[in-house]
Amino acid sequence: MRVTFLGTGGGVPTSKRNLLSIAVRRENELLLFDVGEGTQRQMIFARVGCRRNMKVFITHMHGDHILGLPGLIQTMSMLDRGTSLDVYGPQGIVEFVDFIVNSFHFDLTFQINTHEVGEGTIYEGKDYSICAAWGDHVIPNLAYALVEKKRMGRFYPEKALKLGVPKGSLWFRLQHGEDVQLPDGRVIQSSEVTGPKRAGRKIVYSGDTKSSEDIIKLSQGADLLIHEATLDDDYAERASKEGHSTSSQAAMVAKKAGVKKLILTHISARYIDDVSIMVEQARKIFPETYIAEDLMSIEVPLKD
Repeated sequence: MRVTFLGTGGGVPTSKRNLLSIAVRRENELLLFDVGEGTQRQMIFARVGCRRNMKVFITHMHGDHILGLPGLIQTMSMLDRGTSLDVYGPQGIVEFVDFIVNSFHFDLTFQINTHEVGEGTIYEGKDYSICAAWGDHVIPNLAYALVEKKRMGRFYPEKALKLGVPKGSLWFRLQHGEDVQLPDGRVIQSSEVTGPKRAGRKIVYSGDTKSSEDIIKLSQGADLLIHEATLDDDYAERASKEGHSTSSQAAMVAKKAGVKKLILTHISARYIDDVSIMVEQARKIFPETYIAEDLMSIEVPLKD
């Protein structure tokens, strides 16, 4: 699973940071979290295709998180996308997508399914789910967690051979949790030749928010927490007034939630040349802290 930061700035773009958007490539699917202005151009630079199976998750209805959606939809239509697109977000997202479709003069080549959602499980797939929790911003803001379901345990071929299971399709069925019957009538259970189920991966994205107990709960044990840190600690009062977090506040969320890695994003334009103070402040609380940069990609590996 690859996470690519298409945009990492907050409020206004800079010469180094586009507005916020995060792409998660999982197998043959692309999950896009927020769509700041110019996201479709960042997707070109990142070589993230926009024709693939895709879902979009909007955290809240501020412009720097949604104004790239009209351009993205138009670009996909001009490229003759035929696959439907699902868009999830808080109240207002249905009206906004309807406005895009009805007010911009281009021929839509694909169906858009728009879902207004709240806290809880908002999407349940075969291999993963998307859960949401409310943050603490000046308008309603959703944080999202991508939670993979448990994978089958490790397969032990030597055990299968010892039990007389011939190599081939029966092995495949056993690897995928199915019990099989041998020609001599014996039934071999999958659990006899596989280890315990392995935990899936978990990624959490906060959107815009002050420190939130609900987001801490949502983030428990995550492999990766992507949390906004608009300002450094010297501007804590301003951050609180505007519904944002400082670097140390984001780090404390990561520490309380017991996550493995924290990446700070939604960086104010005042830090165009130097973000070192934010890293220093956060790492005093949570050492595994990093600052997102535009087009930066990281792999979130499978667990053994």
